[in-house]
Amino acid sequence: MRGKLKPRSRYFGRRSFPWTILLRVWQDLLSSLEVPPHPGPGWTRFVCISDTHSRKFRVPSGDVLLHGGDLSSWGSLSELTKTVEWLKTLDHPVKIMVAGNHDLCLDEKWGQPDWGMEPEVIQRARAYVHSQSSSRLHYLEYEPLHFTSPSGRVWRVYGSPAAPIHVEGAFQYASSTEAKAIYDRIPDDTEILITHTPPYRTLDRTRKGKHAGCNVLSTRVEDLKHCRLHIFGHIHESSGAHVDSGKDTEVYRVSVNAAMDSSESAVVVDLRD
Repeated sequence: MRGKLKPRSRYFGRRSFPWTILLRVWQDLLSSLEVPPHPGPGWTRFVCISDTHSRKFRVPSGDVLLHGGDLSSWGSLSELTKTVEWLKTLDHPVKIMVAGNHDLCLDEKWGQPDWGMEPEVIQRARAYVHSQSSSRLHYLEYEPLHFTSPSGRVWRVYGSPAAPIHVEGAFQYASSTEAKAIYDRIPDDTEILITHTPPYRTLDRTRKGKHAGCNVLSTRVEDLKHCRLHIFGHIHESSGAHVDSGKDTEVYRVSVNAAMDSSESAVVVDLRD
């Protein structure tokens, strides 16, 4: 079931439970795009990326592409357009993205007086990302989405661009009260969660050794009893994945820091329908 990995590929997962009957997790490096074959009927393959910052990467095929934000580097509309036009060329039947703290042109706050961006630019950027559904590309901003995978499984997704404040950026919050208001909006039946920030102490360690994730998000994720996949980015140096069981539930959850800017690798997650 595990298959044969290329020498430079990495596998993430615990062996203390029968993970092979529920999910498979692979990280595929640019030097080796040959991930194992799709497991077939009854499975959905998710390809997870984040923090592409207007760069283009070779990305493995799959049923669903998830992007965890930081579509741009400096928040300009031209950078955003470059990334979106690239994502539109990818062959995944369903593609879902959120923004991140670098994506200033998508945050309406940055169109206010003295915030540094023209309101017209904000309006154009937001209209642009919301108009891509004909290309099978969906932008989520504090909102849910239900989609049907090629196998016929209906998945419940929720996407949020928010992150704790760090210098000046987009979609940031400064207090636990703000964070709670944001993450309380996640529906209890969410199965696939996309946030830009990681939860606290989950693939969130900076190069200085600090855990930079959000405590409030961590608590909320533990309460999502149906959540099977949580993808995020933001902390480039902690890219990777691990598998764990949620609190008081039999559902195994995959946590993925899909930051590409550091690892230049996508994480591929196969979930049994």
